[in-house]
Amino acid sequence: MNSLVLITRKGCCLCEGLGQKLAALAPAPPVVVIDVDTDPALQHRYGLEVPVLLLRSSAGDRELPRVPPRLAGAGLQVWLQKQGFFGQEA
Repeated sequence: MNSLVLITRKGCCLCEGLGQKLAALAPAPPVVVIDVDTDPALQHRYGLEVPVLLLRSSAGDRELPRVPPRLAGAGLQVWLQKQGFFGQEA
């Protein structure tokens, strides 16, 4: 089963907002939240470019395009589906 990885940073309002929007979806997708500052490799890779959303599947992690900040609800669900999250097993 696919899941999402949300790479965040403490105090980032965009990160918190995306996390809340994902949690509000019905059904809410499984999301693993990782603080970029807890992993030097992630810090080096992403720096200040958070939030970052990854699609985790049996094929590995794939970075998704940046989620538009105003996207929520059904629009976010459609966006995730277009990215291969819903209805596909990778």
